[in-house]
Amino acid sequence: MTVTAAASPSNWPEDALRLNAICPYYTMFPLDFPLQQLAAHSTATRVLDPFCGRGTTLYAARLAGLPSVGIDINPVAAAIAQAKLIQLTPGAVVRLARQILEGGMRGEIPEGEFWQRCFEQQTLLELVTLREALLELSTPASAMLRAVMLGILHGPRNKHLPSYLSNQMPRTYASKPGYAVRFWAKRGMEPVRVPTLEVIERRAKRLLEAAPLAHGGKVYLGDTVETLSSLRQKFDLVVTSPPYYAMRTYVADQWLRSWFLGGPPEVPYGTHGQIARQPTQEAFIQALAEVWAATARRCRQGARLAIRFGALPSSRTDPEQMLLASVKESKAGWVVKEVRPAGTPIKRKRQAEQFGKAGSAIDEIDLVAELVGLRR
Repeated sequence: MTVTAAASPSNWPEDALRLNAICPYYTMFPLDFPLQQLAAHSTATRVLDPFCGRGTTLYAARLAGLPSVGIDINPVAAAIAQAKLIQLTPGAVVRLARQILEGGMRGEIPEGEFWQRCFEQQTLLELVTLREALLELSTPASAMLRAVMLGILHGPRNKHLPSYLSNQMPRTYASKPGYAVRFWAKRGMEPVRVPTLEVIERRAKRLLEAAPLAHGGKVYLGDTVETLSSLRQKFDLVVTSPPYYAMRTYVADQWLRSWFLGGPPEVPYGTHGQIARQPTQEAFIQALAEVWAATARRCRQGARLAIRFGALPSSRTDPEQMLLASVKESKAGWVVKEVRPAGTPIKRKRQAEQFGKAGSAIDEIDLVAELVGLRR
């Protein structure tokens, strides 16, 4: 499969794209963006995304037949992205889940009304058992099962076979406990028994039966600059989308998935290490500049850097000027070749509307730069 053949998702059957949607994530760019960059840089041999999020760039590289590396500081994002690089059969995922559940129930069930109303008792026991077992495993099958579980952990209640384990919730983010309890209580919504293994089996089959061939790579959990300094690979294509300035913490929105990965059973509101929470615009620009400089040190001469960026309506910032300033401040040899509007993200109806409005749309830009002078 050549890069050009992967230039559009329409070149692939729908079944081959399903793994990219293994877990809904509130912030993401469309698969078209990295695929277009891959097509425009057909000599690329290895792809990097220093803010990989749920791994859309990595999946585009997989479609194009290239190895890739992703970095993210959010454990939920890293767990989802890692699954995009794995080659595995549905049967391997189901066998591991069955082995864990048949090994006996284990783990401590969280206390509180939220947990009683969110999951039926037996379903919650199975969920806790899988959580405890997966915290101790680091195999490809466990990584895929972990991502599958993150995707089915919460979402809307279906009329027919269940697709999610929870009572009625959004699927892109987890509602805060107090709000969720009031929502369910007001509508008299009680959790129903959902056999966890059956949902895992249906989801794994849907995601993996027609997944494209994997071509290697890795996802690193941690600070981007520190991680890049420890790598030895060289990259010739970087496609990424950094968090917008003043973006609220992703951790609080993903608190239930964070719990499944070993976090606390309540909402964490910390922002430690998150680049978007810099105290000033100048500090944010400098932090981005450090990432572009560290990226340049891991790239070959002539490498392409493609960035999609936007702004929150409330932040009162100019995303183009902010991004240009960060590239210039990096002093790393990146020469901007093009800045163009990326348009406004399409407003799609989401299950999250059951818990409120989707929010204002954001105008985005695409910036493309070339590495013409490596910093020594």
